[in-house]
Amino acid sequence: MRSLLLDRIEMLVTWDDGLPVRRDAALLVEDGVVAWSGPAAEAPAADDRLDVAGGCVVPGFVDSHTHLVFGGDRTAEYEARLAGKPYAAGGIRTTVAATRAASTNELRRRARRLAMEALRSGTTTLEIKSGYGLTVEDELRCLQVAAELTPHVTFLGAHVPPDVAVGYIELVTGPMLEAAVGVATGIDAFCEEGAFDVDECREVLGAGAARGLDVHVHANQLQPGGGVQLAAELGALSADHCTHLTDADVAALRESGVVAVLVPAAEFGAGSAYAPARRLLDAGVTVALATDCNPGTSFTTSMPFVIALACRQQELRPMEALRAATLGGAAALGIDAGHLRVGAPADLVVLDAPSPTWFAYRPGVDLVRAVLRGGQVVR
Repeated sequence: MRSLLLDRIEMLVTWDDGLPVRRDAALLVEDGVVAWSGPAAEAPAADDRLDVAGGCVVPGFVDSHTHLVFGGDRTAEYEARLAGKPYAAGGIRTTVAATRAASTNELRRRARRLAMEALRSGTTTLEIKSGYGLTVEDELRCLQVAAELTPHVTFLGAHVPPDVAVGYIELVTGPMLEAAVGVATGIDAFCEEGAFDVDECREVLGAGAARGLDVHVHANQLQPGGGVQLAAELGALSADHCTHLTDADVAALRESGVVAVLVPAAEFGAGSAYAPARRLLDAGVTVALATDCNPGTSFTTSMPFVIALACRQQELRPMEALRAATLGGAAALGIDAGHLRVGAPADLVVLDAPSPTWFAYRPGVDLVRAVLRGGQVVR
């Protein structure tokens, strides 16, 4: 593979322990990984050159919470919310019906289009959940489509109960989980009124953990509840949403090391309260930002939009939001990603902007000039 030098970088964010941000910098890519970074004046020779022309280079985004595999849309539901109707978890069943009715090729085409859209906006690492099938066959179809797009696949059979819920937990922890193992790397459950209670989620997540799956929890989204405490009890990688938190919940996240995955685009779409990101960071909790791309509340794949919302609505500083969208997302998935230290995969974003502050300063504007994944220019 030919080497590539990115030079004339106004601001280079590597998250290196010694010097996380450099000015007037250059970065060398060899064999798909970061081989060197440092002052532009000391840049080594390379086969090819990418002139950043005074722009900014940041790690590729790690989107640790998405639902990209689904059929249909929920435009009517969204219009109803704009007219004042509150969000409720039961709307998920509309997407379940559409997903079951869709062919696998239809699901594949939609999911691929959304994954490519995410990549073009700078997301180089992506998690995808199931959860819109809710039968053994349909959950497996969704998981298999997701696995074609990413190695980070989460089984979410416990998303909402079906109309006939008797025996459903036994189905999720039995045949459905058996089908998911070998395709999924994680397991999730929606711990919420209208979905599943704490005991049901404990049973589902415990069964998945016993089969070697990483644990995640949809927690405390619509009202205070036991989801965050359950995530801490189980040693989950992440508790996602975390909108309604007590002091005890915040302490549990900090002491357990569970990552709080915040999804401000879903709160924007639902017209609901935003999660207390500033409070969590100040308490020492590891925070991640994710799109929660789904057809009901957050039909976006744009991590730059999520960063802008986190800065304006959740009191994060731009560099804090960028860290949450990169290193934070990696922590939520339990992987080594979201940085540009020497030896790391060259997953990066070149911006037509002098600093990441411009994500918030120029919201809605496409600032991405180039995207590299594994050292290959993909945009």
